[in-house]
Amino acid sequence: MAAGTIITVLSNIPWGQVVDNAPKVADGAARLWNAVTRKKPDQSPVANAKPVVDAAQSGTEVLTQRLVAMEEHIHHLEEQMGASAELIKALAEQNTQLVRRIELNSVRLLRLATATAISAVALVGTIVYLLLRP
Repeated sequence: MAAGTIITVLSNIPWGQVVDNAPKVADGAARLWNAVTRKKPDQSPVANAKPVVDAAQSGTEVLTQRLVAMEEHIHHLEEQMGASAELIKALAEQNTQLVRRIELNSVRLLRLATATAISAVALVGTIVYLLLRP
C-alpha cells in the first residue's frame, strides 16, 4: 500500500469514537466471555466417568470420591476462567492503548503536514520574491 492510501484510510477513521468505544468493547468482551463460560458442555469427563465400585466401598464413599473429583475439576475450570479473563482484560487494555497511540500519531501527522505546507508556502514565496527582485 502506498503511504497516501494509508493516510487516507487513517484520516477517514473516527478516532475519537473508536477511543470512546474502547471501554465498551472491553466490557462487551467480558460479557461475551461470561456468556460462553456459563454454557455447560453436554458431556463432561467427570460426569461420564463410571466409578469402579469395589465390594468394600459403600455408596457414600463412591459419592464422596465423585464429589471430590468434581470439586477438583471445578477448581481447575475456575483457574482457567480467571486466567482467560485476565488475558481478555490485558488484550482490551492493549487495544485501548494502541488506539490512543494511533490517534496521537494521527494528530502529530496532521501537525507535521500543516507545518510542511506552511514551510512550502514560505519557500515558494521566498523563491518568487528572489526571482522577481530587480
